[in-house]
Amino acid sequence: MKLNELKLTNPYLNLPSECHDRVNPSPLHEPFLIHANRDVAQMLNIDTDELYSEDFVRFVNGDYYPEGSDPFAMCYAGHQFGHYVPRLGDGRAINIGTLNGWHLQLKGAGQTKYSRSGDGRAVLRSSIREYLMSEAMHGLGIDTTRALAIIGSEHSVYRQEWEKGSIVLRVSPSWVRFGTFEYFAHKKKFKELEALADYAIDESYPHLKDSEDTYIRFFTEVVERTAKLLAQWQSVGFNHGVMNTDNMSIHGLTIDYGPYAFLDVYDHNNICNHTDAYGRYSFGNQPNIAEWNLRALMAALSPMIPLDKMEHAVERFGTLYSEHYIAIMSGKLGLDAVEEKDSDIIKQLLGALQGLQVDYTLFFRTLSRYTGERKEILSLGLYHTPMHDWLDVYDKRLAQNESSETERHEAMLQTNPKYVLKNYMLQEAIDAAEEGSYRLIDDLFAIAKEPFAEHPQFERWAGVTPEEFRNTKLSCSS
Repeated sequence: MKLNELKLTNPYLNLPSECHDRVNPSPLHEPFLIHANRDVAQMLNIDTDELYSEDFVRFVNGDYYPEGSDPFAMCYAGHQFGHYVPRLGDGRAINIGTLNGWHLQLKGAGQTKYSRSGDGRAVLRSSIREYLMSEAMHGLGIDTTRALAIIGSEHSVYRQEWEKGSIVLRVSPSWVRFGTFEYFAHKKKFKELEALADYAIDESYPHLKDSEDTYIRFFTEVVERTAKLLAQWQSVGFNHGVMNTDNMSIHGLTIDYGPYAFLDVYDHNNICNHTDAYGRYSFGNQPNIAEWNLRALMAALSPMIPLDKMEHAVERFGTLYSEHYIAIMSGKLGLDAVEEKDSDIIKQLLGALQGLQVDYTLFFRTLSRYTGERKEILSLGLYHTPMHDWLDVYDKRLAQNESSETERHEAMLQTNPKYVLKNYMLQEAIDAAEEGSYRLIDDLFAIAKEPFAEHPQFERWAGVTPEEFRNTKLSCSS
């Protein structure tokens, strides 16, 4: 489909006016295409040839309006670091319409009603991070928003210093957040709250529309999706960094990539957001925060759903999370089936990794070729005894497998990525882009798409993170 054939719809605008505010994007000066995602274009049924046209750059810049486009920003609230903020909203994101069930949104396209004192812009470094990481999470099989394209510009934006403005065209099956419900519940706008719930069910849980007890089943499935998502994050060593309720998706997606990080050396207590002084959003605390956020959502939905029923649903979060996590980790360990004592094996391994300062991703990739010879595994850590002890237990557990060693290796190599986009890799691409070279964005995008492939040309990124860059902290503007 050509750009001039696109026909957008705006289902969110059917909600009460309190839910949104119409606003036009403010285009950047002298925009240019940095990268476009051909897979997302095909998903949207946009001809890939269109991605390299002048009109496409104008489209991403908010300067080209397809038929049906009616731009708006969404209103929501949220608990930020545990404190309720009554009104947030899309402060630097503008929705331009829906195509094939995907909502298109320009991040960095200028001020909205919800920008507060902000300029509504995104800078190049944060845009590169979001563009690449959303594709990396998709490549890992984790539910996430996607991105169609990223543009740069000669538009100056001030943060701590002058930087260049950028826009990412993000796509998602839903942009509704836990905080969207909180906004209407705290304002006691119960008609709007119910309308929002009906909209979210229609959009993300259509199989529930004609069922009995629709609303409690809706909340129950949000709990289930959130538990699965957190298990996936923990299994790959992903630290989101800012799990406020306004950054939690009702659809069960990874959204709003800010000061995130993949673990370098394994650290249960890793904090990737330097604003997070007390470690609320540390890596190991993420499942607890997810349950806390679900309880905030429960409070918001209480005018519609009995609290005792929601309490029963949210009490199952820990069990659901553990079941998903153990199943995923058992696959990472190459086990044919999950057994009761496998959780102890996993805990022992993580305890060993914590003390040995082992690169998390490299460890599991190396383990994927384990034959019983321990030298390569032992070389990853500072000390040998804890890993020897764990490998003794692991060897006994592997003896229960019915699959062959070759079959185990093949399965593990498709479960344990060779590459994740660590922050030092992204920073290298950002530094080059700020000097006008975008080749590293192309390279990291190729890795993001296929993280389980060997990519011999990118071998330098498959090893241990250089010590000076390990587990660094970033700001929310990252």
